[in-house]
Parts: sequence; C-alpha cells; structure tokens
Amino acid sequence: MLEWVDVHCHLDRLEGGPEHALKLAQSVGVKKIITIGTEPEDLQIVLDLAEKYAPDVYCTLGVHPHEGVKYSKEVETFLRANAHKKSVVAIGEIGLDYHYDQSPREEQKHAFRDQLQIAADMNLPVEIHTRDAEEDTIAILSEFKGRVTGLIHCFTGTGWLAQQSLDLGFNISISGVVTFKNATDLRNTVQNIIPLDRLHVETDSPFLAPVPMRGKSNTSAYMVHTAQVVADLKNVSLETLAAQTKQNAKQMFKKLIWD
Repeated sequence: MLEWVDVHCHLDRLEGGPEHALKLAQSVGVKKIITIGTEPEDLQIVLDLAEKYAPDVYCTLGVHPHEGVKYSKEVETFLRANAHKKSVVAIGEIGLDYHYDQSPREEQKHAFRDQLQIAADMNLPVEIHTRDAEEDTIAILSEFKGRVTGLIHCFTGTGWLAQQSLDLGFNISISGVVTFKNATDLRNTVQNIIPLDRLHVETDSPFLAPVPMRGKSNTSAYMVHTAQVVADLKNVSLETLAAQTKQNAKQMFKKLIWD
C-alpha cells in the first residue's frame, strides 16, 4: 500500500472523532497526519491530540488570520513555551485573509509578523493561509526571507503567488480544490509552475472534500482522490507522487519521524 502524509488537517473537528478518522485514514495508506492550531482555544486541544496519537499525529500551533484579533502576549507565551515539543512540527495556521476580514487587517498583520518571528526564533517552518491578500502576504514573507520557510497551504492563488512563494523558498500544498470543475487555473499552476520536489497534498478536512466526495464532510482518508488528480497533472505515477511527497514532508517538517 502506498504511504501518504496529510500535511494539513483539523483532526479535532472530524466526523466520528479523531480516533475513527485516524483509523479510516490509515486503512488507505495515510500514515501521518498534521493537525492544525487555529485559535487560542484549540491550541492545547491539538497539542494533546498529537501527543495522544504520536507518532501517527503531529500538530502545528498558531493563530489563524480570522482570529488575529485574539492574538496576545499570552498566546505568544504559550507558543514559545510549547513549540519545542517533539509533536509540534510547525507554526500555523498563520497568514492573511482579506476575503472575509473577520479580524482587522492591521491585527492580522501584527499576528502574522509576530508568529513568523516565533518560527524564526524556534527554527520551525510555518503553514500559511492567504486569501485575497497575495501582495501583502509576499511582502511580509519577504521580510523573513532566509529565516523562515514552510508551505502555502490549500493553494488557490495566482501563478504569480506560486512563483513568488517558490522564489522565497516556500513549498506549496494542494487540497481537494484541484479536483473541482472550476479550478482550471489551479490545475495549470500545479502542472506548469510547481516542481514535484516542492509539492505537498493535503485535505484541510473537514473542509473542501474532493471529487467524488463533494458534499460530504472531508476526512484525511479522502486525500487519495486529490493525489490521483495531482499525479495525473504532473504526469507521474501515484507511486512516484507518494514517494516524493513523503520525502518533501520529511524535509520540510524536521521533527516528523517516519519508520
């Protein structure tokens, strides 16, 4: 059976609970899951999940741009106190979201920069969320060029964003969106811009279930459908894609242990 890593999953929110979701994922070859911190209230939850289900589950710690207004010195203290733990492989999900503007943009920028500094200080990669904020995202990431790397998660942006991100040393992660009928531009970007050795596959579950699972609550087990589309776009076998994305994940997330 091929082996996969879901580099971005909200394991605490999946139908049936984390243990059920993990067993389902492992039954189709998803051997490792990175579950994502998004707000102060869930940071301890994802940390506990990663420690409970180690070494199959790891986590990131961070505050999502939607929750930027909640970022505080107390949150910074928590991140710095826990980021060294072996189950914490990255700072995230951090970034900018101007589509919904659920937090004021200046608050988002402050939280983004502060958490990038934490990642730099702790020598950890980051997982980036960016929506309708490409220029500001690249501008802020450029401030940390050479000090912070990571991946642009659930990439749905322009070819410009993809190339700028790659030039800054970032990898790019593809979700089930690539399987959607209206995702022609994204498929072109995967096919023509993102190199195989800078590519990851994720679910962002419980969101964005891929075709043919559209309409269902997403789960890590469904990433095999996304992987097939990505493999076809890159004109490689599933075996090649699995091996390469596994290697990419090991290189990106230094704490990730794979037997």
